[in-house]
Amino acid sequence: MSTAHHGMTRRGLLAGATAVAATAVTGTPARASDPSGAPNTSGTPGTPGAPGPSGGQVPSLWREFTRAPFTHPQIPYVGRAGAARIRRLPVVADVRAFGAVADGVTDCAPAINRAIAAAARAGGGTVTIPPGTFRIDGLVLLGYDNVVLRGAGSGRTTLYATKNLTELIGPYGSRYGGTKSAWSWAGGLIWLAPKARWDSLTAAIRAQDWPFEGWTGNKRDEWEELTQIAPARRGQWTITVTDPSRLRPGRLVLLRVADDAGHTLLQHMSGDGPGPAAYYWEDKTKLLSYVPYEWPVRVTAVRGHRVTLERPLPLDLRPEWNPQLTTHVPELTGAGVEGLTLDVMETPQSPHLLDKGYNGVVLQCAYDCWVDDVTVRNVDNGFGLVAASACTLRRTRVGGRGEHHPYFCREGSHDNLVEDFTVEQRTVPAPSDTQLHGINVEGLSSHNVWSRGEMRMGTFDSHRGLPFANVRTDITVDNNGRHGGDANAGPLFGARFTHWNVRVTNGRAGLMRLDGLAPWSATVGLNEVTEFDQTDVPDFTGDLHSRLELYGTWDAVRPRNLYEAQRALSR
Repeated sequence: MSTAHHGMTRRGLLAGATAVAATAVTGTPARASDPSGAPNTSGTPGTPGAPGPSGGQVPSLWREFTRAPFTHPQIPYVGRAGAARIRRLPVVADVRAFGAVADGVTDCAPAINRAIAAAARAGGGTVTIPPGTFRIDGLVLLGYDNVVLRGAGSGRTTLYATKNLTELIGPYGSRYGGTKSAWSWAGGLIWLAPKARWDSLTAAIRAQDWPFEGWTGNKRDEWEELTQIAPARRGQWTITVTDPSRLRPGRLVLLRVADDAGHTLLQHMSGDGPGPAAYYWEDKTKLLSYVPYEWPVRVTAVRGHRVTLERPLPLDLRPEWNPQLTTHVPELTGAGVEGLTLDVMETPQSPHLLDKGYNGVVLQCAYDCWVDDVTVRNVDNGFGLVAASACTLRRTRVGGRGEHHPYFCREGSHDNLVEDFTVEQRTVPAPSDTQLHGINVEGLSSHNVWSRGEMRMGTFDSHRGLPFANVRTDITVDNNGRHGGDANAGPLFGARFTHWNVRVTNGRAGLMRLDGLAPWSATVGLNEVTEFDQTDVPDFTGDLHSRLELYGTWDAVRPRNLYEAQRALSR
């Protein structure tokens, strides 16, 4: 692995890590204990488990992580999760100029979509919605690069939605068969997706030719190889390719890694070793449909056959997995929605997996996009990431009558950040035939972060499908939801899940405490919890190599927020 990247060095990381840990305890910067950047071992906050100022404790796992931040066996590197930045683009359109009226009667969806299209023709910019309540009888599509839809604030601008996606587009069945409605986990009344990709998806839905929803098209065949990749190790930023001729700095490429007959790729995602090797993979048909693993990433430098990436490799690259860089469907980038509330007409919640599609905001085939200061109410499903990567959801809130998925992250979504989020307590009792999940992740999704959250209901949901290397940090949760997932979707967790500084207000352990459940994972700074209600057993036999530290505490761990501390390391 390269010892330097984007100004980061091993020595700088160690020095920065010591300062970050001390800063998290005291609130002020601290100097590294040694000019070389070696960790402090003198019984001060740098010592594993030692009490710091204000009673905080720095766990041994943090010290270990700073020694190997890109290759730690239990904690993933997520310091680059989220959009590069939330940009302020110049205002180029006001929806009122296109016919929007805050009168509660006029359907303003066509006007809003016309304003968005006009901004796209202008080369991008911000479309504003003034204070007031604007009725929408259709969905709003943000399908163009560098176009932002901005209200006057979530407490001032409201879009009042009156129809669901079944009415607007049609019934959406599952590609796996059965009677389930795919609107239970897909699509939004505010939908951020490339226009061409959205057109293709909705045409397939209307034709009842249920599509794959990811980066390589409805049939997963809209890609071509750019180059093969030489063997590499997880955590490397620079790889060696056979043909760099079509690569350039700034290009978004797809890392594509296939499984072999022995399912050693899936074993690797699970941490390798005897447990994953003994697991029976062959009948996990839904899980097997998720591979090849597809990871979007930008190229930052090309020097001969050496190519540097925007983020470190999430997995080893072995010849038997045919690692390659490929094309993909054109992505949506630089788009966002800000400062508004989507208030859906209140209807009874549908039975489980039969949602009609009163859904909130969804990002699909989006890279480096964002949602900021947005509230959704009375939705079936709140905020979704579907084959979305490097996106940020900030200051978001889900409320109203209660929902199926407050947040969902699926279909190979990677490197996303959800921060400062709130799941409100439902305003009406849950119907008996419904299920509440929470902050969901599934379908080989990896390196996603949920940070600084308040969950007044729900859980840390996995729908199986072997998600791996995801982080939940600095969250308070009333753990009363349930996870989902078909048996043929495989394990609940892959390797390197981390729960760091989590407070469970009702004392329920399920999906919070990972040491007996997730392989090669970490639970740090969790208050005391017990097993009740939905209780799971580990998918893998033998030693899980999962770590538990500072158990029985909350807000004692330093640094308090694992994502923020990792991000500080890379500055």
